[in-house]
Amino acid sequence: MSSTNRNLGSWLRWRSGRQRSGYEKMLLFANPYFVPFDCYLLRFRPGAEIAEHTDPVSEKKHYRLNIIIRRARSGGEFICSDPIYESRRIKLFRPDRSPHAVTRVIEGTRYVLSVGWIRGAA
Repeated sequence: MSSTNRNLGSWLRWRSGRQRSGYEKMLLFANPYFVPFDCYLLRFRPGAEIAEHTDPVSEKKHYRLNIIIRRARSGGEFICSDPIYESRRIKLFRPDRSPHAVTRVIEGTRYVLSVGWIRGAA
């Protein structure tokens, strides 16, 4: 199945996140052409977390902008070793180069709007 067809099958449906760590994602938009990008709504319920990792891409630069729509009451904090920009609700970083994680959600549900794109040579 092509990545475009896979994306269409995931559109506006909750799916398990890639790290299989309890978070869920819903594809809102994707474009594989020109400047490839995707836009997801992420949901972290109690117990969800993401262990520290990177998201490598071959010979390109990967950027991600995370906007915290709703913070968990406890836990669910984003951790990144060297973000490009970071405020309480906005996180801009290079997931291909910067190790990043989300601490375990203890109470409440965390929602994040996550937009990623890939640019020219690394």
